[in-house]
Amino acid sequence: MSDSTRLETIEIKLAHLERSLQELGQTVMRQQSEIAALAARNRSLSDQMQALESGDDSAGQYQKPPHY
Repeated sequence: MSDSTRLETIEIKLAHLERSLQELGQTVMRQQSEIAALAARNRSLSDQMQALESGDDSAGQYQKPPHY
C-alpha cells in the first residue's frame, strides 16, 4: 500500500468521523433541549400536585365534586 493510498484512506475515515461527530453533537443538543423542557414540565406538574394536595384554592380549575 503506497503512502498516498494510506493518506487518502485516513482522510476518508477522518471525514466520516467528523461528520459522525457533528451528528452526535446535534443529537446531544436536541436531547438537552428536550430534557430541559421535560424538567420544566415536571416541575410545573409537581407544583400543581402539591397545590392540589394542600387544598390550595388557587390550584387551578380542579374542584372536588360535592359528594366528596
